[in-house]
Amino acid sequence: MKIFRAKTARAARRVRHVRVRHRLRGTGERPRLAVFRSLNHIYAQIIDDDAGKTLVAASDVEAALRNGHSGQSKTDVAVKVGELIASKAKQKGISQVVMDRAGFRYHGRVKALADAARKGGLEF
Repeated sequence: MKIFRAKTARAARRVRHVRVRHRLRGTGERPRLAVFRSLNHIYAQIIDDDAGKTLVAASDVEAALRNGHSGQSKTDVAVKVGELIASKAKQKGISQVVMDRAGFRYHGRVKALADAARKGGLEF
């Protein structure tokens, strides 16, 4: 097996993401909760990989959260996104998901979003 060494942090994250996605798959009964964080924003989607459809999506750029997070830390905003994705999932009848951290460390904003989604009723 050839070892690929990424030249940038972004490329290294993509390599980790591809490696994790080989093992992780969202199904109809247990879809995938994919989290992406940029420098300023955080996004979450619940995806059914079998159907190739996004079932639920939430982010801090939505109108429901955009106006309410001025002056808050990015971690606090991630908590709100986690609560929002959990409530949207409950409305769609989704209670169990598989967590896909997309090559990011399970730490900081990603962990805050996951913990808030768990408190909101999602199981993973």
